[in-house]
Amino acid sequence: MSVVAPLKGLKVLDFSQFLAGPYATLRLADLGADVIKIERTGKGDLSRHLYVSNVVIDGESTVFHAINRGKRSMAVDLKDASDRNCVWALIEEADVIVQNFRPGVIDRLGFGFEAVKARKPNIIYGSISGYGDGHDWDKLPGQDLLAQARSGVMWLTGAQDHGPVPIGIPVADVLAGAALAQGLIALLVRRGLTGEGGHVETSLLEAITDLQFELFSTFLNDGNKVPSRPKHNAAHAYLAAPYGVYEVRDGYVTVAMNDLRTLFEVLGIEAELKTLDAFADRDEISALIGASLRARTRDESVAFMDAAGIWCAPVMDWHDLLGSGILQELDMIGATTRGDSEIGTVRSPLRIDGTRPSAIGPAPYLETTNLTWKSRS
Repeated sequence: MSVVAPLKGLKVLDFSQFLAGPYATLRLADLGADVIKIERTGKGDLSRHLYVSNVVIDGESTVFHAINRGKRSMAVDLKDASDRNCVWALIEEADVIVQNFRPGVIDRLGFGFEAVKARKPNIIYGSISGYGDGHDWDKLPGQDLLAQARSGVMWLTGAQDHGPVPIGIPVADVLAGAALAQGLIALLVRRGLTGEGGHVETSLLEAITDLQFELFSTFLNDGNKVPSRPKHNAAHAYLAAPYGVYEVRDGYVTVAMNDLRTLFEVLGIEAELKTLDAFADRDEISALIGASLRARTRDESVAFMDAAGIWCAPVMDWHDLLGSGILQELDMIGATTRGDSEIGTVRSPLRIDGTRPSAIGPAPYLETTNLTWKSRS
């Protein structure tokens, strides 16, 4: 089935770099928007050469290819009058502007929301920062690991005797970008109804605090008591046994919320459940379950628990996930080419009318000539 991309014809000017802002504009590009990256002359987006591994494709970082596929590029010096005029010409035709400089920087460059709004009142403008503005943290570097450290999320991950454990992906960046994309689309809907422009703002801290909303709400309504992480098989700071990750003979399995009596019967555990409380005795119960599972294989453990209606799953690595074929059946794995390189991609998480939309083409080379919106092929 062919589908008209929902945002086809939408023009997005992207001043952002690294991950959070470009993730927001990637989501718009996947939905059909024409995104032009405004990059620094000579250097471009720093993520072009910020290696998350030693994997480089066509001379540039895999993260740049992943986050900027389907976009265009224009290299400018924002302090040069001629280049600034070219940017203003693009702004005159743009629907959306995105930036993720530290608070105040884009204003000093002359392209802040108020300056753009004065010339184009119906512009939709999106800003991402590390911590918001107007307080003591607003000039701190907005980097994912640092935001995780300040947000409290590291103390929710890991077991009781562990130190703080960071989430192993740039979760604050991605969530902030997703939140901004949601806000931009909401303002576009409002503009369609009223003709009004607007400014949506978020930050890494706000996004990663929102990620914790369920547990943080419990904290706020429980006398501000910090939860005690499980000593064994940790997976959740608040939930009772058997919720956790358990080591088996050849890997790990997870067990979610389940009736303990049924689970003990299935595992052949002899214990007096009347004397055990799923919350107060969480560590003791988890240790009993762990001891029962340790001698079994991963597949065996999942098979017999699943047959008994126990909520469980194998802990899979990326080889396992790709080998399952599920992502391929969902059309989540794609590919594009740039130069002589073929580039594997992870496609949009959305389906529109049964079809998965995706930005067309690879990440751009750093463009040294001025662009116009009409030059899009």
